[in-house]
Formats: sequence, structure tokens, C-alpha cells
Amino acid sequence: MSSGNDCQPQTLTKPTFGEREAAELVDRVFGLKVSWIGSLPSYDDQNFHVCVSAEGADEYVLKITNSEDSQEPDLIEAQTQAMMFLSAEGFPSATPYLTKDGNIMSLESGGARLGSKKYMVRLLTYLPGTPVAKITTNAQILYEIGRLAASLDKVLSEKFQHPSAKSLHRGINHGDLNDYNILVDSSSASLENPQYRVSGILDFSDMSYGYYVFEVAIAIMYMMIESPDPLSVGGHVLAGFESILPLTAEERGALFLLVSGRFAQSLVIAAHTALLYPENKEYLTITAKTGWKHLMTMFEVGQEAVEKKWFETAQAYTQHAPAP
Repeated sequence: MSSGNDCQPQTLTKPTFGEREAAELVDRVFGLKVSWIGSLPSYDDQNFHVCVSAEGADEYVLKITNSEDSQEPDLIEAQTQAMMFLSAEGFPSATPYLTKDGNIMSLESGGARLGSKKYMVRLLTYLPGTPVAKITTNAQILYEIGRLAASLDKVLSEKFQHPSAKSLHRGINHGDLNDYNILVDSSSASLENPQYRVSGILDFSDMSYGYYVFEVAIAIMYMMIESPDPLSVGGHVLAGFESILPLTAEERGALFLLVSGRFAQSLVIAAHTALLYPENKEYLTITAKTGWKHLMTMFEVGQEAVEKKWFETAQAYTQHAPAP
């Protein structure tokens, strides 16, 4: 679960391993020979796409966790166990390749910023697919993403067991179902009206305890980012979510504020972090390219009108629900 340190990037050291050093790490820790390696974008951590010469699945993601989060191995273990649990439950989640010692992770030192810093290292199965950010979303995939978010939270809260998962009266949230953490592929050949399915769920590092409405608000906000009609997004995501976990009247009443708050939180933290890590500015400020405009539009249109659009769209699904 989340450690609550997400808003303290000044205490964090992002790993700076080179590709050769990362390949040597895969060999030394996991016993696999790398045939190809390339960097992947990341906010706080460092990720590499790794291909190896091995039987079966031969593509992985080497995930090197930042120095701050690496000091909390119990949390990283809980997140990884949750991924393994979800995969076993049929969700498209990555699973870890064990170290040579049979562990799911290993604490290692290295990178250009040497010294006493150590980083937790995992090798996860590579999930194919296209980030939602790279497609033109439609009502079908927005509904599926909402349904996925609720299904994921529901099964974690009801069935996932781990010492760090002490949920009593609240739920467990993924916490960061953004448009780069959800992968999709097309399940139809139609170019005019493509049908998508979710092929991967990434990055469980923001898992936390919270009300289910937090999850749907986060998903709505991120699905708005690249949408040509951002104010229409919320109704489709909400309909999918409520097909699994209906919200209370109080939760629905808080949705506009929560979506707006997530916009503000994401934009401000990204701007601050980009000042600390200017070399990663392009990735850190992806949301800002349209986020400020969408946030201002929400306030200009007003809560009443935005909620009316969302809730009427969601209501229409109850009268004519889409096929599974």
C-alpha cells in the first residue's frame, strides 16, 4: 500500500543505471543473458524493456525502484504480491521473475549517482499493448476501463490477503490508473469503430486504502487528458464502474471535486518534480499539455452542468447496457 511519501520528491533519488549496467544486473541477479535492452519512461523509478534468450516468455521489464521507496521492502512486496494475485484471478497484470536466490526482488547499488544509495530491483513479465494515451478513446473502451477499475478494487478488497493489507471498512485502490498505466489492443479489424480490450495494467506503486470513489475519479481525470471531448468522458467511465460498484449519493456528490482535485494534484506535483529532474521534464509534464485547459473548462462550465452530463450518460447505460 502507499507509504504516503508521494508528495516528497525532494527526498527521492531516481535511479540512473546505464543500459550496460542494467543488463549486467539482469545477469547477476536473475541469471538471464540479455540479448536486447532499451529504456522505458518512468516517473520516479527507472524501467528497462529487456529481451533475453530463454525458453517461454523472453521479454521482461526491469524495474529499479527509487531510493526512497526502496527503503520500504514490505510495501513493495505487498504491491508485487497484489500483482501476482490479480494475474491468478485473470487480470492482465505482470508477474515477477524470481532472482537466483528465489526471491521476488533484490536490493542493489549502482547507477551514475554512486554512494550509499540502494535500489530495489524486480524483473516483471512484459505486457504487450498500446497505452490508452496513444489511441482515440471511444465509449466502449471508456466503459471497459471503468468496469476494470471497479472489478480490480473489488477483488483486491474482498479476497487479497497480505500482512500489509489490513483493510477493514475501506477499499483497496490501484491509485494511478492513468492513460499510460493501462494498455489496450484492438479486438476488431474495423478502423471506423474499433473495439478495444485492456491487455495490461501497470504500476501498482500507488496502491492505497481509500474509498472506491477515489479510484473512479482518478480514472476519469486521466481518461480526459487526450480526449477530443473531455467533458463527455466521465459518464462512460462512471457507468462501467457502477456496473460493479455503485456509488452512494454522497460519493456522486463528491465526484466533481475529486476529479478537479486530482487534476490539481497531478499538475502541481509534476511541475515541482520537473524542476528537480529537468532531464525527465517531457515525461513528467505530459498531463500539463492539456490538463490545465481541461481543469479550467470544468470550472467554467460549472459543477452542475458537468455532473448533469456525467450522470445522464451513466443513466443511459442502465437502460441499454453494452454487451460484455
